[in-house]
Formats: sequence, structure tokens, C-alpha cells
Amino acid sequence: MTRPAFFRYYKTSPEIIRLAVMLYIRFPLSLRKLEDLLHERGIDVSHKTVRYGWNRFGPIFAFEIRQKRVQQLRAFSKWKWQVDEVFVKVNGKKHYLWRAVDHEGEVLEAVVTKRRNKAAALKFLKKLMKRRGCAEEIVTDRFASYKAALREMGALEKQQTGRWLNNRVENSHLPFRRRERAMQRFRRMRSLQKFASVHYSVYNHFNQERSLTSRDTFKLTRAAALSEWRQLCSG
Repeated sequence: MTRPAFFRYYKTSPEIIRLAVMLYIRFPLSLRKLEDLLHERGIDVSHKTVRYGWNRFGPIFAFEIRQKRVQQLRAFSKWKWQVDEVFVKVNGKKHYLWRAVDHEGEVLEAVVTKRRNKAAALKFLKKLMKRRGCAEEIVTDRFASYKAALREMGALEKQQTGRWLNNRVENSHLPFRRRERAMQRFRRMRSLQKFASVHYSVYNHFNQERSLTSRDTFKLTRAAALSEWRQLCSG
């Protein structure tokens, strides 16, 4: 039975909520396109219902996924991390989205700041290490704020810089960029931080690295990920 605390007073069934949230976050679909897609499948849900559903339940699903993965990955603190930042416009103003990935492409953390300086880098790295422990190597670009922040944290010897070393984290921005265009950008910094946190958790959950495994293995891991998703927030 589904625990009533999460879905109480919500007319739409939990199964449809999970499906709508998964489709909206994983794929570059607008709310109205998703409404039409669900209608084609015989599910009558308004785009406003989808928007309310992801705003309310998306962070809950992401937290449950993140909690399980953090407990599993903290034991592997000697992995290599790659960190990078990209600019994102929020209501016409430039903000910065800081992200970290491990050597397998798993997105570890996403933090939005108004500035791109030592204080912002320090905030991001402290939050990353508080949740994930400390890596053996941290790959960055030659941005001076990374060096200053790592020096203050006493982890400067872990930093690595070099051409093409952080290509993995730079490529990890692409799924978010595609999603950003579909949403026609963001209007508030809080909304950007919320969506970035939910997006990377769901992306990690369904990212199966299909190019590195056989077709049979990919089908098994994909089915397992979908089964786990359908059990989120259920008793």
C-alpha cells in the first residue's frame, strides 16, 4: 500500500504521478507536450497538474534516490572527481551552475550561485565533500578560484589541471542544457537550484551507460531502474 502522507488529497494516482514526473524530468518535453503525450496513452492529466506534481513530488523522489546512492558511494571516496561551472540565465541575469561528476560520469552535486569567485567555489566544494567524503583527485580547469578554495580547505595537493582532463564533466552539462531550452530558461534562482538537484538525481538513476555494456545487460539494468522508480515513496 502507498503511504498516504505523500499522496493524500491528491486525486491523481501515485503511478501516474511517478510516470509524469519521470517523463518531464528525463526528457526535454514542455508541460503541454507531456499533457498531449499522456493523453495519447489514455491518461487525462492537465499540464498544470503535471507542473504541480513535479514541484511537490520531484524533490521527494530525488531525495530518496540521493539518500540511497550517497550511502553506497561514500565507501568509494578514493575516486576521481571532475568539477566545472557553466553560466545559466535566470530572468535575464547571469548565474552559475557548479557541478561535479566522478570518473564514471555520475553527477555528484549541483549548486547555483550568483557569482563565480572563491567564495562560490568554496561553498560548492564544502557541500560536495560534506555529502560525498573526499576524493583522491579533483580535476578542475585553470580557474584561479578553485586553487584558492582548495588551498583554504587544505586539499590543494589533490587538484589536477590540464587540457581535456575535465571533458567528462563538460559533456555532462549537455542533458541539462537540452532540458533548459525546453523549459524556456528559469525565472528564479530558487527554481533553478530545485530543478538542477532533481534533474541530476533522476539522470543518475536512469543513466545506464548503454554504450559500455551488452544489450542484455542494459535491458536488465534499465528494467531494475524502472522497477525501483515505481517503488519510490511506497510502503
